[in-house]
Amino acid sequence: KVAASLDGRTALDSGVSQWITGDAARADGHAWRKRAGAVLTGIGTVRDDDPRLDVRLVATERQPLRVVVDSKLDIAASARVLQPPGQALVFTTSDDAARRAALAAAHIEVARLPADAQGKIDLQAMLLDLARREVNELHVEAGEKLNGSLLREGLVDELLLYVAPRLLGPGRGIAAIGPLASLAESLDFEFVDVERVGADLRLRLRPPGRADF
Repeated sequence: KVAASLDGRTALDSGVSQWITGDAARADGHAWRKRAGAVLTGIGTVRDDDPRLDVRLVATERQPLRVVVDSKLDIAASARVLQPPGQALVFTTSDDAARRAALAAAHIEVARLPADAQGKIDLQAMLLDLARREVNELHVEAGEKLNGSLLREGLVDELLLYVAPRLLGPGRGIAAIGPLASLAESLDFEFVDVERVGADLRLRLRPPGRADF
């Protein structure tokens, strides 16, 4: 899930992103959080925004598991995404015993996963771990780096894109997937539906040929 401007910006160069879209779009986004088994973000988003990523703007009887991708285990136990209500899980490649102990003392689960060729968390291994935890729908609200990694590896079933009727100029993008040498290398999608939500548009897109689910 991404909220962006007409020119594809999810934040200003400074990192400011609250709020690009309006109240109705934010409430709609919480409804999509509600239906998911887990909500995923990266350590960069935690550092920049300190989000809660819980369900607040719609009624719910349960909170999805909140998951943080944090290769170096830099997250602080005080981060809002780790706080109640609901449970939190941190994926890492780090074996730093002191940091793991600090999080364990705060009753936060840390799962160590293998690293990929770049030293980052193996995202396919992460998804398999979440599947074993019976997470059937994973809702991602992350920055352009993690979004780009998931897209490049073909791990995204659907894009949920809220587009606000404003231009922001230079800033942070939806996903870091380039630079591309040609248009033939682009990641293509098909529109599933387009709906107006308040003053914004909600676009749902899937990779070509991806089955409904």
